[in-house]
Amino acid sequence: MRFSIDPWDPAYGATVETELALSEAQVVTDVEVPDAQWTARRPPPSTPRPAAIVFIDGVRRLEARTWIEDSDGGAVPGIFASYAAGAVRCDAQARFVDARVGRGVFAPAAELADVATRHGCFTVHRTEEATPESLVLAVHECMAACEVSVAEDARRNGDELILLDGPVRKRGHIRDAVGLVKSHHVQHLRDAALNAVVAALAPGERTPVFRIDAHPFSRYSWYVRLPGPGGSPWAGIMRCEVVGALPVSEASTLADSVTATLPRFASHAHKDRRAPQNLYPIAGLERELRRRLGDQQVLYRALRVASSAVSIA
Repeated sequence: MRFSIDPWDPAYGATVETELALSEAQVVTDVEVPDAQWTARRPPPSTPRPAAIVFIDGVRRLEARTWIEDSDGGAVPGIFASYAAGAVRCDAQARFVDARVGRGVFAPAAELADVATRHGCFTVHRTEEATPESLVLAVHECMAACEVSVAEDARRNGDELILLDGPVRKRGHIRDAVGLVKSHHVQHLRDAALNAVVAALAPGERTPVFRIDAHPFSRYSWYVRLPGPGGSPWAGIMRCEVVGALPVSEASTLADSVTATLPRFASHAHKDRRAPQNLYPIAGLERELRRRLGDQQVLYRALRVASSAVSIA
């Protein structure tokens, strides 16, 4: 019996789902080359290298669950959560250059109010529903807005390569920013021959650029393989995307630049259980952002103290 082990930490799910759902978006695969010419592409020696690379990511954390009481004696569930976003700039060295932390109380309660504690204020975020999914989505939206703010201020000289952890989404107005998607839940390429090109990529190679036409905007995308241990056909595969408003030629040049840049930041399995896709600067950024969220037990006790004070009042 032969088998392979996916180095990706199982706590984060699988890098590739067993059965990928077909993308509901229209995908155009012949934007850079015709389908018949789909082969692995390696960036040429003339590929422009950015003077600086800026990695942007965010984290979030549930601090406590709560019930918000109203004046009529009713109560609705909610959560207290913290979130943060930041940036690491890599030029001659890697430097942590920005961090923004937010805290909130999330619930659909009509009488929701800010909650001040000795270790920070949890501001009001009124949700549509009290379901766990709605509450977690609201926290995610706050974290995403924080990432947008960091990304908007990320450029210093104008020639930086901006790399976003995750899809472009609401950061699509930041021209030529590149989204890095580490795991795969949707099958964008319907043609088996094109998927075979992805599986056959060598480290440092990419697929041709293709376009995903979806709401709220179109995106150009491509797959790249990072250096790492062998295994499944999609091991070490990362999908990159940029906004579809760019000219195809510019998207193609950017794809080469990103493909030439990423391998040196790929993580190793003995240091990161999400290797190689969890790039070292992003892993370091996540650790620093979680540190800046503060001690979870201290915040929990502060919330308990604050709730007692409200009850006594």
